[in-house]
Amino acid sequence: MAKRPAYPPEFRRRLVELVRSGRSVNEVAREFQVARQSVVNWIKQEDLDTGRRTDGLTTDEHKELTRLRKRVRELEEEKVILKKAAAWFARETRTIPERSSDS
Repeated sequence: MAKRPAYPPEFRRRLVELVRSGRSVNEVAREFQVARQSVVNWIKQEDLDTGRRTDGLTTDEHKELTRLRKRVRELEEEKVILKKAAAWFARETRTIPERSSDS
């Protein structure tokens, strides 16, 4: 099943504004044919981003967490490659070091 593209930020902001102006979440969701839970999530995220709530990550924190997780994956891959390269060079030069007790 193909993933539907995300709603544009301006669209989300406008729906949050409509709810904040007094319209119900159900009414806004129905009118714009959006899942009710999506509208609730957008309201929560805006509250986190503006400091009205502190029980979750802000959008910037989400971006940083995603970037850091990607970097950790890259570093783990590099580590595996370097270990294999070191083992290959050790075999090629016939200077295999003794195994240490910490590996």
